[in-house]
Amino acid sequence: MPPEQPVDWEALARPWLRGLEPYDPGETRDELADRLGLSDVVPLNWNEDLFGPPPDVLDAAAAELGRAALYPERAYADFRAAVAEWIGVPPACIVPAHGAQAVIGALAAAFVDPGTPVVIPHPTYGLYAQVCAAAGAAITRVPAAGLRFDLEAIAAAARAAAARLVWLCDPNNPTGLLVGRDEWESFLAALPGECVAVVDEAYIDFSDPDVRVRREHDVLAGRPVIVIRSCSKVFGLAGLRLGYAVADPAVSALLNVVQEPFNVNRVALAAGRAAVRSPGFVPRRRREVADARAIFARALAPAGIDVVDSQANFVLVHLGVDDGPVCERLLRKGLLIRGGASVGLPGYARVTMAPAELMRTTAQEIVAALRPGAA
Repeated sequence: MPPEQPVDWEALARPWLRGLEPYDPGETRDELADRLGLSDVVPLNWNEDLFGPPPDVLDAAAAELGRAALYPERAYADFRAAVAEWIGVPPACIVPAHGAQAVIGALAAAFVDPGTPVVIPHPTYGLYAQVCAAAGAAITRVPAAGLRFDLEAIAAAARAAAARLVWLCDPNNPTGLLVGRDEWESFLAALPGECVAVVDEAYIDFSDPDVRVRREHDVLAGRPVIVIRSCSKVFGLAGLRLGYAVADPAVSALLNVVQEPFNVNRVALAAGRAAVRSPGFVPRRRREVADARAIFARALAPAGIDVVDSQANFVLVHLGVDDGPVCERLLRKGLLIRGGASVGLPGYARVTMAPAELMRTTAQEIVAALRPGAA
């Protein structure tokens, strides 16, 4: 028989998927360690929690394994009620999902058609643009003013494009910078009608409660705001994949249409319920991370290396040189940090916070990598 014609899968798929690249996490830590002959590689590149989740949260997750045979239909209601009580909104405003990334994808599925105008700043988390491009959106990118969002320019771009969605990350990834309350109010007022501000607050619990925006109040006031939250960061549950939206109940209903049923597992939901009910944990973790940021900055200061004043569990370090060789040198020391060029900020590096001794060691290695003649 003559050979069959291969299936042209790209031609059969939606045309706006052509040319888009899937997310590539790169080599695993085990692969890196094996390739470089290291006993271990410390992950300071993905903004994971390196302090550890509360023990009672791990106990709650382990206890739920005995119910693994059952769908988590009641656990959804319990999780929504626990989170709602924690942040002060009705349970109908909470939509759990398989990580914050799943919320991002669900929002694109609910609100973005081919040609839908959306506005996204740069630099910021890359998934907003990827999911919108995959849905066929017409994307306008707005460059930052220095390292900060240019909120006036973002609002102006939204008006010019008659945008349906504007995406923000606050504190922003990769800078760690926070949107101020006054500028947030001005920004919302400047958006065109029928435009929704989607704000990813994955790192918000690390920020100063006295200065951060309380967008759950915007949701309750009926403003065009949708908030994305994550349990991966402050609660240290990245491996369980648990996030949620805070939104008007009408938005919640739409998201529940486009998300698959039972899309969050029982173990993750049990851990999330225990996390938001863990007394005093979030303020304590916020202090631990703030202390780590201060220790890291102080260790770099004598060498004249600047650190951006972050409100997240990572900091942006101004290297002032090609970040690639610096990151490679640290990797060979077993420290994996994120080069700025990969997030649109060449000459910088993004470093996840960790306990004090590790931050001192990382600072020492960065200083050594920047010395003249370092290889």
